[in-house]
Amino acid sequence: MKSLRVGLVGAGYLGSIHAKLLTAQGNAWVGLFDTDKERAAEVAKKYERRAFDSLDALLNDVDGVVVSSATSSHYDIAKKALERGKHLFLEKPMTRTVAEAEEIVALAKQKGLVLQVGHVERFNRAVRALGQKAPKPKFVEVHRLSQFRPRGTDVAVVLDLMIHDLDLILFLMNEYPTQVDAVGVAVISEGVDIANARLMFASGAVANVTASRISANPMRKMRLFAEDSYISLDFASGKTEIFRLAQAGEEAVPGTFALGEIEKAAVKRHILYEIPEAPEGNAIEMEQAEFVRAMQGDATPTVTGEHGLAALRLATEILDKLGAVEVPTGRD
Repeated sequence: MKSLRVGLVGAGYLGSIHAKLLTAQGNAWVGLFDTDKERAAEVAKKYERRAFDSLDALLNDVDGVVVSSATSSHYDIAKKALERGKHLFLEKPMTRTVAEAEEIVALAKQKGLVLQVGHVERFNRAVRALGQKAPKPKFVEVHRLSQFRPRGTDVAVVLDLMIHDLDLILFLMNEYPTQVDAVGVAVISEGVDIANARLMFASGAVANVTASRISANPMRKMRLFAEDSYISLDFASGKTEIFRLAQAGEEAVPGTFALGEIEKAAVKRHILYEIPEAPEGNAIEMEQAEFVRAMQGDATPTVTGEHGLAALRLATEILDKLGAVEVPTGRD
């Protein structure tokens, strides 16, 4: 099997995390580039990798790139990488605009190259534990609340935080909303700091999504209400809890236990409680490993360019409703 080489673009906050975890991919990661040469040299030295003098120099020496630079730079970097025949891992939000994202998706398809988008919550232990047990929800309630940090406040909270949950909702629903309503306000920054979106689907399902970066107590939870079941996902702890009605005649099986019995029905049914498990693991490291396998032809990305495009399109629709369409400009 060909030994593939991966480069990293961006040595900021998220880039430094990628750099640390890319070392687990062994010799696949060869080095990085950042316009801040001093920062690039510092990170490269720490992980004993090469700091490239230019993006072109890095692209000359690799088969694929992980892009974790400022969102405003994603389009130009991604386009150049794809035109040079390089596989691409692009952090979220994948580009500034839907039009840019559409062009990148089309170019990757035309070139036959891997395009993976960094929606890291798809690799969260709670989501992995849900696995094949995921029903199609009738109602979804999400709260992603964060304490205030100056980093990321150059963009609305919809692109900073909510977009994680928009990707997950589109994945679980397997359909795009037909109606979007949203409210939000700027409290500390110039962008929207707290927002709520209500998404309605042709199937009749509804999702209510709240994101805030000015909360006292952090929370990253999603609640799914489906026919005969209620599921709680805690992304912070990685814990999944399932409450469901047992089928007629079904008793608790290993890994579940009965919580009670519903008597007011034609047939008495038990309420079963389950905490499904998934192996421990760092979600970003899993993303990276999947990217390397996809480059080798041994995997298909969990989050494709089309998935990243759909999440960005929905986030942009929400920002339109808020009257707050913004161009991300800061470092990741």
